Parts: sequence; structure tokens; C-alpha cells
Amino acid sequence: MRENVKIDVLRNIQLFSSLTEDEIGQITDKIRIVEFKKNEVVLREEDTNEFMYIVLEGKVKVIQVTEDGKEILLAIHKARDFFGEVSLIDGMTSPATVQAAEDSFIAFISKKDFYRLLVVQPKVVEKLLQILCSRLRDSWKRIYLLNFKHAADRVKTLFLSLCLDNGARTPEGVALNLKLTHQEIADMTGLTRESVTRVLDKLQKDGDIAVLKNKCFLLTEKFIRAQM
Repeated sequence: MRENVKIDVLRNIQLFSSLTEDEIGQITDKIRIVEFKKNEVVLREEDTNEFMYIVLEGKVKVIQVTEDGKEILLAIHKARDFFGEVSLIDGMTSPATVQAAEDSFIAFISKKDFYRLLVVQPKVVEKLLQILCSRLRDSWKRIYLLNFKHAADRVKTLFLSLCLDNGARTPEGVALNLKLTHQEIADMTGLTRESVTRVLDKLQKDGDIAVLKNKCFLLTEKFIRAQM
């Protein structure tokens, strides 16, 4: 990837958004970019405290595998998202595997370069604290979601949570700029795929959601008003 392209890409990453072009230029040589094909493993648990990762193009999913072999979907990271910084800070590995959900380009920053960046760029430290606080609040919402007994309430709460970071306001409502399969929604809510399908069918029938041409979901104004 050419140097000027790297700078343009990094400028759109939230962690580096407060840096000037010259400041971003100082860190481009510290970044290694790797292409991953769909379903390739980007990061294994034992490697999670060695690098920070930035999704430049594509989408990855963070999964845990239970003792009985069931996969639990913890998160989905799309272009401009980053992950792995917490493990660099506390030195502990994360009990999860990161896998490419589609063909993706991932940028790697080593632990040594990450700490050097924090020392010389206090603006990055400030952004990092803001992002970590936001993620903590999101984790609280996910725990709150799992307390719901009714499948519909879990799915609605998940959609509301996702629209904070992935929602785009339209005249018809809020479009989720994130493609989710029924199975992925099931994995994120602790439901079966069949239950999710029934809930989504009813939400569509009632006019609460719609499926857009790009297969993303639209939360209609009716849906938004009902959750306020």
C-alpha cells in the first residue's frame, strides 16, 4: 500500500483522527498490512497480546468456542475498527479467536511501537481512553441484553446497541451499516437461529424493520419511537 494511501486510511481510524497528516506520516512505517481470505484466522488467543490490529478493508468476527464445540460470536469488526489494544496494555491474552468474515486487509502494530506511539502522541492516549470507556458502556448494554427473557426484546436491544456505532440516519429511519446473518444475530443474543428468524419476520411484518438492497437492516421511525 502506497504511503499516501496509508495516511488517508489511518486518518479515518478513530484512534488517529486527531493527528495531523505529518503526525500520521510518522507512524506509517510502523504498520504492516496483511491480506486475509474469508474464514482465515487473523488472530489466535495466544497471540492477542503481541499486536494491535486495524481493519482497513473487509470484516472480521471475534469468536469463542465452548467446551462442547459451540461458537459464541462476541463481536464483529468492520473497516476502520481496531482491536487488541487492551491486551497490549495489561499483557494478558484474550480468550477469543479473530477470523476473517470476508476477504480483508488488516494492519498490524507491534506492542513496542504501540507504547512508543502512546508516549510521543498524547492525543492518541486521550482518544484511546474515550474509546475504551465507550466499549465498557457497550459491554454493560450487552449484559443487560442477555437479562431479557423474550427473544424479541433481545433482538431489539441488540439493534439499538449496534446503531450507535453503525447507524446512519435516513428519511425512513436508521440504517445499520453492518451486514448480519440470522446466525450471527443468534450468536450475539444467545438465541437459536430459528428464534431469530421468527422475530425478524414479525418485526418486518409489523413495519418495525426492513431489509435494504445491500442486505443491511433499516430500523424504521416506528421502531425508533417505540424504543424511546
